[in-house]
This record gives sequence, structure tokens and C-alpha cells, in this order.
Amino acid sequence: MFRTALLFLTATAALAQESDLSEVVVTATRSELDPYLAPHVVETLEANDIIERQARSVPEALRQMSGISVQKTSNGQGSPYIRGFTGFRTLALIDGVRFNNSIFRDGPNEYWNTIDALSMSGFELVQGQGSVLYGSDAIGGTLNLLTKRAAYESETAGEFFIHGNTFHRYSTAEQSYIGRVETQMGVGGEWGLHLGASLKSFGDVIGAEVGTQEKTGYDEWSYDARLDMRLSPNWELTAAHQYLDQDDAWRTHSTRYGISWQGTEIGSDKLRVFDHSRQLSYLKLSGTDLNGFIDRATITLSYQNGDEIQDRIKDDGKREYSGFEIQTYGVDIQLESDTGLGKLVYGVDYYDDNVDSFRRDYKPSGALNKVRIQGPIGDDSSYDLLGVYLQDEVKLNDRFTLFLGGRYSHAEADIGKYEDPETEQQNSFNGSWDNAVFSARLTADLDKEGHFKLYGGVSQGFRAPNLSDLSRLDIARSGELETPVTDLDPEKFTNFEIGLKASTGKFTGGLAYFYTDINDMIVRRPTGRTVGGDKEVTKANAGSGFIHGVEVNAAYEFNDHWSVFGNFTWLEGESEAFPGDGPKSQREPISKMQPIIANAGVRWATESKNFWVELVGTAASRADKLSSADREDDQRIPPGGTPGYTLLSLRSGWQVTQNVLLLASLENILDEDYRAHGSGSNEPGIGGTFGVKISF
Repeated sequence: MFRTALLFLTATAALAQESDLSEVVVTATRSELDPYLAPHVVETLEANDIIERQARSVPEALRQMSGISVQKTSNGQGSPYIRGFTGFRTLALIDGVRFNNSIFRDGPNEYWNTIDALSMSGFELVQGQGSVLYGSDAIGGTLNLLTKRAAYESETAGEFFIHGNTFHRYSTAEQSYIGRVETQMGVGGEWGLHLGASLKSFGDVIGAEVGTQEKTGYDEWSYDARLDMRLSPNWELTAAHQYLDQDDAWRTHSTRYGISWQGTEIGSDKLRVFDHSRQLSYLKLSGTDLNGFIDRATITLSYQNGDEIQDRIKDDGKREYSGFEIQTYGVDIQLESDTGLGKLVYGVDYYDDNVDSFRRDYKPSGALNKVRIQGPIGDDSSYDLLGVYLQDEVKLNDRFTLFLGGRYSHAEADIGKYEDPETEQQNSFNGSWDNAVFSARLTADLDKEGHFKLYGGVSQGFRAPNLSDLSRLDIARSGELETPVTDLDPEKFTNFEIGLKASTGKFTGGLAYFYTDINDMIVRRPTGRTVGGDKEVTKANAGSGFIHGVEVNAAYEFNDHWSVFGNFTWLEGESEAFPGDGPKSQREPISKMQPIIANAGVRWATESKNFWVELVGTAASRADKLSSADREDDQRIPPGGTPGYTLLSLRSGWQVTQNVLLLASLENILDEDYRAHGSGSNEPGIGGTFGVKISF
């Protein structure tokens, strides 16, 4: 397979011409760099790509990228798997500010779904471990979401400007509507202000064979603002704020409104619904071309606030009303120096989480039964994460570049109140952890023109136990209740990777193989007890194993009209787990390991690019390498595994005038009845999606 892919890349690129390396990303090395030159697999999406795909959420916008599958516990809760990891083992940033916090839980979670994809100017995804640069959680990959801004630098100097646009999207099979308005104003060369707002209404999803899936609809609204101001030729100030509110997002698989598909069970809850809200505000001071040892500097102060409320009514009529609020204060200082020892990127980052949680239990009559000590997370808790890092980019000669880096991290948890589920007594906990990780990666040009680049290296990753690991008291998987435990250590990962990149005027492509060694991974372990009819599980540093895989991606432009693109991902992994109800562990497939996935497409466009049509296909194999936990998760995963599927979509766009863009697509042409592996509901059947963007 490696030889075939290598020959394919080599033969195709030999037909092409000089490379155009104009794109710049910052996530891979924390400094501006062409993604082709990075010692990682780096993929990007621009705002136009997001609109053309008519993606309704951040996770769904990532679907066609290599190495990724998107699990959806429900229609409002999407979680991407990146190189076999998801949840708190993948890291999200917004303009470089950590979005992950200490309440993120194990396995798929819904939090990436609370970021408005339409408020972003682009995505930068770095596959693999990024703990040296970004700290805890950056195991499977790091996604940096870049917010929209008013490009005041490109406007006429000294003159006031104002622009704007409105975008509307409607989908028949999703029964959904999205509307967004934006405006940009400012003075050329001096300042620019971006304002945006989105309103989204998602109806019940219509599956190919299962029909309308009740309670899969929900509502969402958001707004965002960003001010960029030139203080001097060398300094710029940025102030940004965003807010999102999501209402009545049901987790249907555990309720009687779920569907039985391919043998899955239907839940018994009468109600299980979530409300979310989140906001982010930050101030950033950026300096470039500075005099002295420091050439570039960025100082960011951030504040985030998030709320989650769960309303659950069990089959016996008993009601649980619970939730939490988290406030996060952040400081990030990044410095860059071009020295005789190489290009140094170094700095310090600090994040402080403060959490309050609650839970109230009600009798079937509606009367209050009990006020619990905590909600899903320990109450009156805090979590501090401090990191100091350094990376050196050394150009050894004309063809070889070495990237060396290290990070020291200190994490501390202070849980004010958590509940012993057996005695219902109140406890508290304070603990801290220290960790150091290192990375060494090398890139090498295989030819003088730089058409082919070989890269490889080793990177260490870690994840400190967070508040969810230590104090969670909530449903885990189908029929499981996760309870608090405080005797945990950081997880440790070592990633080995080798890859080949090719970039020419007509062709871009890549081939990568990676192997991730897993040590002390925090996994759920049964206690042998039942609590409220659910099997009790708790956490332990008992997971050791590996994940390895192959990723291939390629795109070729035949001429001004025709182009093709595609990618292929194969993963396999095993780790220690606890089958049954006892304390004995055994090696088995990693839970919800994604199947083989291939994406491919062909695109035709007019010479002016004002009109285009593309046919896109996705094929996924049967996901039948199941862990014991997967087999017990019978409300989401069918017996024997999740069936494979083949999807076809036809998409088109027409720039009618400079100010009017029309989009139309026919999704799931084959009317495939399917769900992504581990999901709790089925995806839409055949349907049309229509969009219009009007600019002024």
C-alpha cells in the first residue's frame, strides 16, 4: 500500500509544474509558516469552503478531511474523531485561545457543536500531537478556528468603508433553516470592526428508511464582534467577543423517542434535553518587526463563560435537573526571536477554571425530593493549567530543517464538594501534577525544486486528569453511571510519524504513517456495584496500547475547468479495558475506532470560476472492531457493529453577480440509510440544500 501510494504521488507530480506556496498557517508551529513546510499533516478550510459545503456545524465542516470521522450522539451534539481520539483528547483553539476546559468529558461530547462555523474565516487542523506547543489535550489533533475580521489594511488609507452580507441556507431532509448577517466597517489602514449574528432552526431529521426522527430538532442563535486597531506601524490591538445559545437539544438515543436501527435498543427516559450557552471575550496585543532580541510578540488576555443544563425524566417519572457554570480566565504570552541558533518560539500560558454545579431530584409527583451535593462535576471547584514552552526551528542547510521543542506543565485541581454515591456523603479534594514533554521533527527536500518533501519525527503528548475525570457523577454510556475518583495521574502518549508531501502547480498530495504509543490512559472501570439501577463505573490509569494508521490525500487540477480530489484513512488500535463487571482487564480494540473512510470528488468550473459543479462521494467500511464497552452501548451501536455506507452528493454554485451567490446541492443521492459509528441517530436521507449569499 505504501509503495503504491508513493508511486502514485511521484508519477502524478512529475507531470506538474512549479509549486505556488502562498498559503500561510500559524497553528502547526505557533508562527507563520506555509503548511507545505510544516513537519505535520496540516489541512485548512476557508470561509468560502464552509459555505460551499453548506456545513451546519464545526464538526460537520470537518467531515471530508483525511483522518477524521464525525460521531453524533444526537443531531445537536457532534464530536470529530481525529486519528482515533475525540472529546478531551482533541484540542480546539479560537484565535489561539484554548477552547477546551476542565469539564470536557471522556468520549464524544457536544462542545465543539457550540461554536458557530459561519463566524469563522477559516480552520487550521494539525493532525497528531501538539502538546509541546499547546499543552494538555492535544493528542489526536489541534484545530484552530480563526474568527472573521474587517480587513482594514486592504482598504483605501484614511477613508471610511462599510461592507456587509447576508447568508441563508435551507435543507429539506434536515428540515432546517440558517440565517446570518454580517457587516464590516472602519477606516483604511487604521481600524476595522466586524459584526455578525446567526439564527438557526433545526427541525426533526428525516432518515432514508427510518423516516422522521422525533425530538432531533433544536434552536440556536449567536453573535460575534471583532475590532482590530493599528496602534503604530509595529503594534496592533484586537478585541473580540462571541456568544452562542443552544436550546432544547435532545439526546434521543436514551429516550423512548429513539429509534431501533439494525437491532439497537430504544431508551426508556421520558425526557433528556440539554441547553447550552457560551461566550468568549479576549484582548490581544500583537507586535511585529520589533527592535532587539524579540522580533515578534503576542499577549492575549481571555475570559470564557459556559453553562450547561440537563433536564432528565426517567421511566419511573423521577426527574433529575442538573447543570454547571464554568468561568475561565486565560493569559497567553508568545514571543519569537530570529537568532543564530534558529527561529525561536517561546512563551507561557495560564488558564484558570472556576466551576459551580448543581443537581435537584424530583419525585414523580413533581415535588422536590433532594438537593444533591454536586451536579455532573464537583461543585465549588477550580482547575489551574500553567505551561512554559520553547520551540526552535533550525535550518540545517538548503534542504533540511529541524524542529525541536519542549514544554513544562503544572496542573492543579481543587474540588470543593463532590458526592460519594454509596454513602451520599460530601468530600473534597486538592491535587496537582507536573509533566514535561518534548518533540523532534525533521523535514527534508527530496529535490532541488522543492516539489517533494519528506518529514518525520517523534512527539510526546500528555493529558492531565481534569475535573470531569476526578469528580464526574453522571451517565457515561448506555446503562452506566460514572462516579468520582481522585487517585489519577496524567496520561502519556508518544507519537512516531513519517510522511511524504508533494506540491506543484497542478498537484498537491501527501502520504503519512503514524504510530501512537499509549501509556496510563484514563479509562472507565466497573466497580461491581449498581447505583439507581445503573452499572457503576469509575476511572483508572489502566489503559496502555497503541493506535496506528495511514492517511493519503491528493488533488489534481487537469486544466482551468476540471479537477479531482480525494483522501483515504485507515486506523487500527488496541488498549487495556475492563469487560464485564469485574476488575480484570484485557487488551481489546479501542472504543469507537473509526472504520476505513475514503472521500473523493470531481469538480468542473467555468474559466472565470463564476459557476461550478462537483460530485463528491464518501465510502465507509463496516465498523465491527468493537470493544466490550461498544457492545454494551446497544442504544447507539448495532449488534456486530455499525454497517458501512456509500454516499454521493452533487453540489453547485453560481456567482450570478459580484454581489449575489447561489448554492444548491442534492445530498445523499443514493438515499442511504446510515449513521456514523457510535452515533445515536441516523443522518438525513436524500434531500436538497439551498443557499444564497447577498453582499453589499
